[in-house]
Amino acid sequence: MNPVSRGLLDAVGRVLGAERDSVDRVETAARVAWSAVVEPGDAVAGELLAALGPERALGAVLLAADGDSAELLDGCVEAGVAGAEDPDAFGPALESALARWRPRLTAVDVNGVFAAAEAVGARLLVPGGAGWPSALDDLGPHAPVVLWIRSASALVGDGLPALAVVGSRANTVAGAEAAAEVTSTSADAGCAIVSGGAYGIDAVAHRVAIAAGSPTVAVLAGGVDQLYPAGNVELLRNVARQGALLAESAPGTRPTRWRFLARNRLIAALADATVVVEAGARSGALNTAHHAAQLGRPVFAVPGAFASSASVGCHRLVAQGRAQLVVHPGDPTAAVLRRGAVTTGAAGTRTAGRPLAVPNEPLVSADQDPEVVRVLDALGRRALPDDEVARRSGMSLAEVADAIALAQLQGLVERRNGGWARA
Repeated sequence: MNPVSRGLLDAVGRVLGAERDSVDRVETAARVAWSAVVEPGDAVAGELLAALGPERALGAVLLAADGDSAELLDGCVEAGVAGAEDPDAFGPALESALARWRPRLTAVDVNGVFAAAEAVGARLLVPGGAGWPSALDDLGPHAPVVLWIRSASALVGDGLPALAVVGSRANTVAGAEAAAEVTSTSADAGCAIVSGGAYGIDAVAHRVAIAAGSPTVAVLAGGVDQLYPAGNVELLRNVARQGALLAESAPGTRPTRWRFLARNRLIAALADATVVVEAGARSGALNTAHHAAQLGRPVFAVPGAFASSASVGCHRLVAQGRAQLVVHPGDPTAAVLRRGAVTTGAAGTRTAGRPLAVPNEPLVSADQDPEVVRVLDALGRRALPDDEVARRSGMSLAEVADAIALAQLQGLVERRNGGWARA
């Protein structure tokens, strides 16, 4: 890694809060750089950091990005990076990772990240440091590189049992009432409430937790300085006063659909159980339930009217044996309180523990390829060249070209002077 300036080390210290003297600031600066280069959940980056350490991994990647990647591959094999025991298979994956990181490696501004964090009073949490939620370590290589937190009270990860309450943004009145009952019961039992700060069920859960005086955590899809949606800004500020706002993306990073999906794994990991109150057939809340099940966390779904489109996703979760039916508002809370005394199954174990009642078809049939979604997130009304789309999306130029070609076939983008724009 390039020499780290004294000013940068001081900036690291200012955002570390109480643990500034117990953390290696150079390693921390490298972690922050990584968080600005990779998209959330990048498994290749996670494996490199675990085996090589943040600073050594960053230095090796910078060298490889400027020249031949053979030395980086050799270093991965020598260090025992997961997957590198088969260089013929790991090599292409590493090349692909370098291609998607390269557009950002030369543009990362760690000083700017720290300045944006300081402007909103955000603090930095690092794995193994004070305040780091150890539950996130269950995500393995998909765990966040760092976390940014805005909180006027206790840090997350203080041992409180936690329930994730998620659901539709366009909730029904019955859905809001169910979310309020489940949340209130959990708050009265001393549980923290985790959600995503969005409209609908998320907002109901946060408001009820705040009214009950219970800690609540909102996991943001962009930087911790990007309070989104605009209509929930005051609510999110109240969450920061009573609980915490968390984000893994660097301050200044705008929320996108792709990052909303990625942050759902953090909501699932932070909680001891997840309850889906309302969810349409394509609701992002189903994605959170999927992550919770993969982590071995209990999943619950609230039933609704069989004709209600807002409950289709919940009904399918139960019908497919992926979630337990909420018969009483206290059912999810009871599972949270039991979880500390029960060893959960391996990742991927179904919570309901019975055969699937219906074919195991996908719960979410997305209209678009995930890479198309990332390209569309990066585009706006002004035409952008391919390299700028790559930098904004965190993809390689080759991946951008393929995604744009697919998006063009679907009539989603068009070629203009200067590059590509949404159609």
